[in-house]
Amino acid sequence: MKATFWDDVDALAVRSRGRTEGAEELRRLADVVIDEAAAADIFSMVTPTSHGGGDGTIHDLADLARRLAHGCTSTAWTLTFLAMHNWLLARFPVPLHDEVWADRAYALAPAPLAPGGSAEMVDGGIRLSGTWEWATGVMHADWVIVHAMVDPANVDLRFAAVPIDEVVVHDVWHTAGMRATGSNTVALTDVFVAEHRLVPSSDFMGAGGTLGGYPLAAYPVIPVLALVAAAPALGAAERSVELATDRMRDRVLAYTLGERQVDAGPSRARLAAAVGQVRAARDRWEAALASLDDAVAGGVAHDLVRRADWRLAATTVVDLSRRAIDDLAVGAGASVYFEDHPLQRYQRDVNTLKGHAIFDWDRTMDTVGKVQLGLDPGPTAML
Repeated sequence: MKATFWDDVDALAVRSRGRTEGAEELRRLADVVIDEAAAADIFSMVTPTSHGGGDGTIHDLADLARRLAHGCTSTAWTLTFLAMHNWLLARFPVPLHDEVWADRAYALAPAPLAPGGSAEMVDGGIRLSGTWEWATGVMHADWVIVHAMVDPANVDLRFAAVPIDEVVVHDVWHTAGMRATGSNTVALTDVFVAEHRLVPSSDFMGAGGTLGGYPLAAYPVIPVLALVAAAPALGAAERSVELATDRMRDRVLAYTLGERQVDAGPSRARLAAAVGQVRAARDRWEAALASLDDAVAGGVAHDLVRRADWRLAATTVVDLSRRAIDDLAVGAGASVYFEDHPLQRYQRDVNTLKGHAIFDWDRTMDTVGKVQLGLDPGPTAML
């Protein structure tokens, strides 16, 4: 990555603070944001260097999301996922690499990963039909990655990369939070997908890849997805602490004789508790990323106990971040709920973000509990 990469990221985060209202109205990011992200080499940061990409790490990718969320949670989520999906494309056969990265070092490829649709084996590939939800960034896409069952009898699932001009986008993303991610539904009807645009689910989700000399190929998908996707919530919570701190210094409490909030002990205690939650979330997140790096380097990233801990870490980070923002909002007064106030937007965004299946508290805790007890977590545990 170029020397000014993080300066460009932080500057983009600051600019995004003035664009959030417009992005919410659009229900997608403005084209200028995509252009600026491309100019900053965000989308190509984890593309293999053999195809013109940068030298970004998984930790860099996660930190990108955290730092961008200091400006806008939706921007952080969308730009980071579009960057990360170039890492996913590296798991496909090499002929696809030459196709998607022929003209530039990145593709914009949303990836609704939950399996759906139906596929029929034909000469040279499959014919694919179905619908897939939550295609973040699809309004800017040139490719889409989807997941489908090819042979139910043998539990043969494949991931497929499909050009956007063969995809129908259903405009359904009318939400209370994360509005600017444009996470619409995509549909395919009897679309032919050639063999070089397919990869078995086991190869895609595990530690592997088709490019030699690409160190990120050794990272498994679900732990990376979970820890990267948790980062916008953490960044939003960090920024919310800053906003609440500045507000407390200046705010005069309603229905008092000029009492300032900065002089109110309970308000100071509420702020301190939120600071503690956010610092705990940051420490847990950093430790999990370091543990993931160590496990990959040691060749033990498949270990079930470790994978359960990474899932637990991601869910905990989101939960602590949500709680901190909610508590800060409780003590901030009614005026933070004007539509142009950033604190209510962070609260809406993180409360929406927590609905991602990977952060489902009940399912995460049940899965981690099973692993802790030596029980089989099952094939759908998302570890």
